[in-house]
Amino acid sequence: MTRYSIIRIVLPALALVIAPLAQAQVPTQRIEARAVGLTHPAEATLEAVHQATLAAQVPGRIVELKVDAGDRVAKGQVLLRIDAAEASQAVAGAEAGIAQAQANQINAKAAYERTKTLVERKFVSQSALDQARASFDAAEAQLRAARAGRGQAATVQGYTTIVAPLAGLVAARHVELGEMAQPGRQLVTVYDPAAMRAVVDVPQQRLAGLVPGQIRARVELPDSGRWLDAASVTVLPAADPRTHTVRVRVDLPANAEGLVPGTFARVHFATGEGSRIAVPAAAILRRGEVTGVYVADGKGGFALRQIRAGEPLEDGSVEVLAGLAGGEEVALDPVQAGIVMRAARSGAAR
Repeated sequence: MTRYSIIRIVLPALALVIAPLAQAQVPTQRIEARAVGLTHPAEATLEAVHQATLAAQVPGRIVELKVDAGDRVAKGQVLLRIDAAEASQAVAGAEAGIAQAQANQINAKAAYERTKTLVERKFVSQSALDQARASFDAAEAQLRAARAGRGQAATVQGYTTIVAPLAGLVAARHVELGEMAQPGRQLVTVYDPAAMRAVVDVPQQRLAGLVPGQIRARVELPDSGRWLDAASVTVLPAADPRTHTVRVRVDLPANAEGLVPGTFARVHFATGEGSRIAVPAAAILRRGEVTGVYVADGKGGFALRQIRAGEPLEDGSVEVLAGLAGGEEVALDPVQAGIVMRAARSGAAR
């Protein structure tokens, strides 16, 4: 007998021995129907509870930038400055106007006092006193207007310094150094990362089974696999007339780390309990359009079973809508189970 013939005889035998041994190394779990919390999932977007987009109130060139996106800022901290030369000139002009108005007021007061004395001595008529009184009142009014103009100019000058209205992070900086700022142009966006919420639009018929004030929900972050319990749920008292949906705000726990506004999330509203079949997420094999699990065949091997997967559950498992029945053993490592299955088929073919 040749060496090649011996190898052809030995290999099938080895495959038959390896398959059961490999199966013993593949962890499995018996799948049974169990009581789970039923939920209604809805796609949502994270946003900050406290967020402000600061815009310019005066025109001018940006002469100083102190922050960039991602920087942490304190409330009242200076973020940027707009050229205040024009505003400073306006304040100086208002100061000069006050000085002029004060001089006029002093002169009018003195003239009024002299005219008053002359009227008492019968040197001038009452009409002259009335005219002096009117001039004095007009001078005082001009002084008040000049002081108001100075206050307005000082206020406008204050608009050239942009400060943070809250403590938090800079989400975006919309301008660059040297650019022109115009009234209404966005400059910086700041938000507080300590208070975040998920915003979701829910169809009206879905809200019919939810009791206001008793709505329970969990927020799933698919990108990181995290689940967070909702701190509170607020249903806004208005519906969108175009989509017939109601906006719901789901507040997340305070100081939850790693949350960024605009992130995709999924809110699961609790609707009750029911009996469902679920498998661990790690046991599911996804290949293109095929979703399946490896089921122990009771003969030392595994068979790939196509399933229809539902929504993720709170414990991290995935609901199975079709393809599995209770009492079956499922491989928790689909890659290793696939190797065992191929080894068994190869041995049988030889």
